[in-house]
Amino acid sequence: MSAATTSPRALPRLSRRQFIGASASAGLVVAFHIPLAGTALAQEAAANEVNAWVVVKPDDTIIIRIARSEMGQGTLTGLAQLVAEELDADWAKVTTEYPTPGQNLARKRVWGNFGTGGSQGIRQSQDYVRKGGATARMMLVQAAADGWKVPAAECTAAKSVITHTPSGRKTSYGKVALAAAKVAPPETVALKDPKDWKLAGKRLARLDTIDKVTGKQIYGSDLVFPGMLNAAIKDCPVFGGKLKSFDAAAIEKRPGIKKVVRVGDSAVAVVADTWWRAKSALEILPVVWDNGPNEKVSSESIKAFLKEGLDAPEAILGNSNGDARAVLAGSARKLEAVYSYPYQNHATMETMNATAKWTPERCEVWTPTQNGEAAFAACVAAAGLPSAQCDVYKIHLGGGFGRRGQSDYVTQAVLIAKEMPGTPIKLIWSREEDMLHGRYHPITQCKMRAALDEQGNVTALHMRISGQSILAGLAPQSIVNGKDPVVFQGLNPPAPEASIGYSFPNLLIDHAMRNPHVPPGFWRGVNLNQNTIYLESFIDEIAFATKQDPLALRRKLMVNHPKHLAVLNAAAERAGWGKPLPAGRFLGLAQCMGFGSYVAGCAEVSVNAEGKLTVHRIVAATDSGHAVNPQQIEAQVEGSFVYGLSAALYGECTVKDGRMEQENFNTYQVLKMDEMPKVETIIMPSGGFWGGVGEPTIAVAAPAVLNAIFAATGKRIRDLPLKNHDLKKA
Repeated sequence: MSAATTSPRALPRLSRRQFIGASASAGLVVAFHIPLAGTALAQEAAANEVNAWVVVKPDDTIIIRIARSEMGQGTLTGLAQLVAEELDADWAKVTTEYPTPGQNLARKRVWGNFGTGGSQGIRQSQDYVRKGGATARMMLVQAAADGWKVPAAECTAAKSVITHTPSGRKTSYGKVALAAAKVAPPETVALKDPKDWKLAGKRLARLDTIDKVTGKQIYGSDLVFPGMLNAAIKDCPVFGGKLKSFDAAAIEKRPGIKKVVRVGDSAVAVVADTWWRAKSALEILPVVWDNGPNEKVSSESIKAFLKEGLDAPEAILGNSNGDARAVLAGSARKLEAVYSYPYQNHATMETMNATAKWTPERCEVWTPTQNGEAAFAACVAAAGLPSAQCDVYKIHLGGGFGRRGQSDYVTQAVLIAKEMPGTPIKLIWSREEDMLHGRYHPITQCKMRAALDEQGNVTALHMRISGQSILAGLAPQSIVNGKDPVVFQGLNPPAPEASIGYSFPNLLIDHAMRNPHVPPGFWRGVNLNQNTIYLESFIDEIAFATKQDPLALRRKLMVNHPKHLAVLNAAAERAGWGKPLPAGRFLGLAQCMGFGSYVAGCAEVSVNAEGKLTVHRIVAATDSGHAVNPQQIEAQVEGSFVYGLSAALYGECTVKDGRMEQENFNTYQVLKMDEMPKVETIIMPSGGFWGGVGEPTIAVAAPAVLNAIFAATGKRIRDLPLKNHDLKKA
C-alpha cells in the first residue's frame, strides 16, 4: 500500500482527448496502430481508428499502453521490454499506462485480452506486442527516410535514434513521430531472434519500483476525489444466505453517517464521511440474516462428502493409457495412500475495494482488477446503463493471486453509488469481510494406488481425485461432458501445457466431482499445487517402499520427458543430492510442469528434537522457454515459495455452521520473515516456447518440503497444513 497517507491524492485520469488524440497540444504526438495479428478483428480494428499502443512524445518519451494488470509480478515491465526491444527504443524514456476496457470495446477490442492470470501476461501477449514494437519502428524509420528522400533500407534505429548510414545524418523518434503517423503500417514484420536481444532477456530494473518505494504509487485504497464518501459492507457470513432485515435508525444519527443501504439480496452497507466511521457503525448495526440451507455445513461434513468420491463408481477421465484397473486388480503387490488439501484464502494485503461514481448519464469505476473486461461487464450490469456510458480505470493491485479476477466488489460499489447519484463512493472491504467472502482454493482429496512388480517397478498407477471444480462455480459453460480440465493441471498427457512428467505402462487419472457450497476460485498456482503434492509425495512413497533412491526412481520414470528431467537434475545437482550435508539436514525433491513451464525444487530442512521444522534452503530450476527479465523470474520464484510455504505450513480455512472460521491473520497465519529459507534460482530457458513464471514453482514448494520431512523424521504427512502435525521423530 502507498506510504503517502498524510497527503492523499486523486488518481489522475486521462481525458478522452488525451487518450485518443494525436495533437501536439495534448502532448501526444502519434499513436501507432498495431493490429492483432491472426485475429478476425485486426482488419476491422485497423479501419476503426488509430490503436494507441505506442505513443511517442516530442521529448522522445515513449508510452506503451498495456492491457494486462500489474500486481507485483512485473508483467508491465516485461511486456514493455519486449515492445522496446523491437522498437529499438531508449529504455530510459519508456513508461507504461493502462488503456480502459471501455475504450477497448469501442475500438473493437484492439488491445486484446485485459485478463491477467494463469501466468499468461507475457506468454499470451508476447507475439502481438513484439509485432507492435517492430511495426512502430518501421514506421518511424520510413518517416525519417521519406524526409531525407533516401531508401529506408539505408537507415537504422537504435535507442530511439534513426541514422542514415551512408551520410551519418541522425534524427530522434520524437522529431519524426508526426510524419510517422501518416505512414501506412507494414503488412508483415520480422521479429528479432532472441539471441540478438539487447533489452529483452536482460536484468532491467522494473518500471514501478521507485514509485512503490517512495510511496508515490496510488492503490485503490488511496484514492481521494472531491466530495467522495466511504462505504463499508457486510454480507451474510453463511455462503448462500440472505439479508433479512436491518435497523438503520440505530446508527444513522452517528457522526458522519450518510446512508445505510441494502446491497443486492445478501448485504448491507454503511456510507459515511470516513471509512472508519462507516465500519464502526456497521459493526453495531442490528442485522438479521437468513442463513439459508447451508448453516449446518461443517468441515467434517464436507470431508465426508469428498471421501465418498474416492471410491465412487462414476468419475470423469482426465488421462489414461493401458488398463490400470485390471493390472491393479491382478497385482500381488500394491501401495495405497490417501491425501487431502484444504480450503485456502488468497489473503491479499490490500483488501477488495472499488470507487464508483454513478449518474443517470454515466458510470465510472476505479479499481484494482485482474480482469478489466470482467470488471467493466460488472459495472455495466450494475449501472443499468449502455456500455458506451460506462468505463473502468485500472489501478495497480495490492495483491491479486487470482482473487481479483472476480468482480463482486465492483458490483457492490456501483450498486451503492446508484443510491447516491453524482457522489464518488469508495467501498473498502474490512479484513474480516475479505476473509469471510473469498473465492477459495478448492478442497480435494486424492487416493493414490500403485501396482508394483517383483523388481519394484511401477506397473500401474491410479490417481482418483475427489473434490471441487473451480469451473463449476465460476464458468459452468466451460465444463464439457462433465469434465473440468483445470482439475487435471500437471497431470495431462504430453502437451505444451501442464503435462505429467512420468511414463507408466498403465495409468488412470480421474475425478469424482464433489462441489460443496463454499465458492471456489483460481488461487495462485490453482490445482497444480495439490496435484503436485499428491503425485510427488507418492513417488517418494514408492521409492521408500521399493528401497530406491527418490532421484533415481524419478530419472527412470522420466526417460521420455527430457525437459522435466533437465530441471530436476539441475535442482538436485545444485542442492547437493547424494553428497554429504550438514548434520541434521535432509533433502526432498519435487518437479512438475504447469503454465507452460518446467520446474523442479529441492528443499533442505531440519527437524529438531522438539519437532520444530526449519526450511534452510530451496533450490529451484525453471525452464520457461524464454527469459524476458531474469531478475523478475528470480523474484517470482522467491515469491512463489513465500506463498507455497505459507500454504504448506499454515494455510487452512475451516467451515463451521456454514461459514468460514478464519477472519483475520491471527487465525490465518502466513510465513514470517525469519521463517523464509534461502532460495537459489536456476534459470535455464531452452527456447522454442513461452512459459509462465508467476505460479508453477509454488507447486513444488510443499512436496519438496514434505519429502524432506519424511527423510528427516520418517513421518509421512498426507494432509496439510503442517501446523496440525507433530513432527517429532517417529
